Amino acid sequence: MSKYILAIDQGTTSSRALVFDTEGTPVAVGQQEFTQHFPADGWVEHDAEEIWQTTLSSCQSALTDAGANANDIICIGITNQRETTVVWDRKTGEPLANAIVWQDRRTSDYCDELRQQGISAAIQSKTGLILDPYFSATKLRWLLDNVPDARARAENGELAFGTIDSFLLWKLTSGKSHFTDATNASRTMLFNISEQKWDEELLAQFNIPASVLPEVKDCAAEFGESDPQILGAAIPITGMIGDQQSAAFGQGCFAPGSAKSTYGTGCFLLLNTGTEFVKSSNRLLSTVAYRLGGETAYAMEGSIFMAGATMQWIRDKLKLIASADESEQLARETTDDLNVYLVPAFTGLGAPYWDPHARGSIYGMTRDTGINEIVTAGLMSVCYQTKDLVEAIAADGASLSSLKVDGGMANNNYVTQKLADLLNCEVQRPVITETTALGAAYVAGLHAGVFSSIDEITQKWQLAQAFKPDKDDNWRSKQYAGWKMAIERTRTREQ
Repeated sequence: MSKYILAIDQGTTSSRALVFDTEGTPVAVGQQEFTQHFPADGWVEHDAEEIWQTTLSSCQSALTDAGANANDIICIGITNQRETTVVWDRKTGEPLANAIVWQDRRTSDYCDELRQQGISAAIQSKTGLILDPYFSATKLRWLLDNVPDARARAENGELAFGTIDSFLLWKLTSGKSHFTDATNASRTMLFNISEQKWDEELLAQFNIPASVLPEVKDCAAEFGESDPQILGAAIPITGMIGDQQSAAFGQGCFAPGSAKSTYGTGCFLLLNTGTEFVKSSNRLLSTVAYRLGGETAYAMEGSIFMAGATMQWIRDKLKLIASADESEQLARETTDDLNVYLVPAFTGLGAPYWDPHARGSIYGMTRDTGINEIVTAGLMSVCYQTKDLVEAIAADGASLSSLKVDGGMANNNYVTQKLADLLNCEVQRPVITETTALGAAYVAGLHAGVFSSIDEITQKWQLAQAFKPDKDDNWRSKQYAGWKMAIERTRTREQ
């Protein structure tokens, strides 16, 4: 009798696989990091084949750790880093070039050209997205224009495009399935989220042949079966969902107004807006939260490019710490009235600034500034950026009474407390912080009949710890004013 769900969680710096039991409890995990490629200033690439191999290795490791084999798996759910763009050969499955990662800025000038043509508003009205190199459309166009023979081969029907979910599905099914789900499609800047279909005008605008696109399905659907030779048995693949939407799903953010913030490589705050596609007037994104049974739920999203990646930079490039875990103790030894601000615009600034040309900066250093202050400024930059998003949400007429958090940095008690202090609201950390993988397991399990409804899933959420604000408005205002000054000095121009 099959008794587990396998959730693939393919992220920006590592591929992971988790085995969950039918109650949604994690049983085992496999994880493998892969290479980050930086071929030019502002360029970020991944080897898609390495992503596949590390994903496969993580799945095998998780199954081994769980004492399970493929016959014990009821279904597979896939969640993934979004926007990262892959083009591959339909016959061989070989990528034509390295994947262009969501953080990549190489199409900034092209986006500037489009902005000058005055099409930003039209793009936002169709896709809910801000015109920015972050999304897949300009990356796909770049690949078709810059990889030899790629455009001719695409127009000839020889090539397939996908975000990472589609590529992994293709590999798992040995080329039988070329699908994506509505959440990942909504991040391409080619998908009309009101009509829930690829938009012909946008395809023409970006010069993308429709033949390369995957078919778009609900998050919980029949995506095919894994090739028996890959994991040892044919396993139904019944769930696909972008990583941030998956984390919201795992956090039970199904009611309009419920919100979560995930702290991984970047930071992403999603606020459920229900069945209404709400356009932000304050440079947040509108996106698909999930689509089940043909019914679409929407969300507003704020995207921050550097969260855990900032601490990775402090660890690997500055070598100020040996592990991210050391940062909490160093921060506790640092004054709460810190006047050093690190603006981690290493790949530009995301919401609500959308300045792809900005670069990382540190302000306020004196002779007294040392390792503690810089490390703490790195942690605080995540809190300040979250505050920026909450301020934008408030300007759009919404408010947060509490915020659910997850991801690696959510386990840092200093960060979660400072979040509560800055936002002046309760920050809630769940018992299971592996919410991204959990969301993929829930979505797959819904279609496979393991879970009966989203109401059942909502009941499974459990609070581990609540962090309440213990700073006053004077502290909050002073610290945030210093951050805003640092941001204004970092920005290259009004966007």
